[in-house]
Amino acid sequence: MVDSARFSKRPWFVLGRSFGSALFVMKEETKKLFNELWYYSSLSFSVALSIVIGLAIGYWLDMRVFGTSPWFTLIFLGLGVVAGFRNIYLAIKKSQKL
Repeated sequence: MVDSARFSKRPWFVLGRSFGSALFVMKEETKKLFNELWYYSSLSFSVALSIVIGLAIGYWLDMRVFGTSPWFTLIFLGLGVVAGFRNIYLAIKKSQKL
């Protein structure tokens, strides 16, 4: 067993080595912090991606299918923004459960 008092100020410590790489063991608080950080960074990516996808679909419909210049672009851009805010709302709802 590893002496935990020795490693109490570190968020992780090296437990052992196997096949040339270190095996890291993290504290529970650090794991939770990294999981939350990963979740919120992926949330910002999903918001931006939903807006870009809505814009791209609207632009494609305007230019290739119907020939109506700004209308489908604006409609699907609005839908992308709504989808992005829905993702934020669901994340806030999930974080309040915790």
